[in-house]
Amino acid sequence: MKITPLDIQQQQFKVKTFRGLDPDDVDAFLQSVAGEMEGLIRENSQMKEQLSRHSRETVEMAEKERELRETLLSAQRVIEEMKANARKEAELIVSEAEIKGERIVADAERQLAGLKSRIEEVRRQKIQFEMSFKGLLESFSHQLLTDDPV
Repeated sequence: MKITPLDIQQQQFKVKTFRGLDPDDVDAFLQSVAGEMEGLIRENSQMKEQLSRHSRETVEMAEKERELRETLLSAQRVIEEMKANARKEAELIVSEAEIKGERIVADAERQLAGLKSRIEEVRRQKIQFEMSFKGLLESFSHQLLTDDPV
């Protein structure tokens, strides 16, 4: 049976004529016990309320922790994807640069071959010119030597 502070306050005792208890002392004690019990009940209620609040906070914290973990994992996945994309992009840039470099080298080699060919042509023309000029000089020299002055 549960006893409330009101039960304690309203408790009546039989009064015996001989050697009985002092009713004022009993009432004072009952009032004191009832007050103490009332305080304990109030404290117990507060503790239950506090426990309930802490339980709710614990559940909320666990949910936030779960959300943070999911967010962290998501961020890590995004970072890994970004790294992979950056690597692929870097490889593509390097590949394009290599192709462009090869084209530049090939163009330079074609230009070099063209210049070498032109140089050879100029040398050949120079030699031909020198031979023609020498022949012309020899022809003039021969004419000058064979022509009699009058």
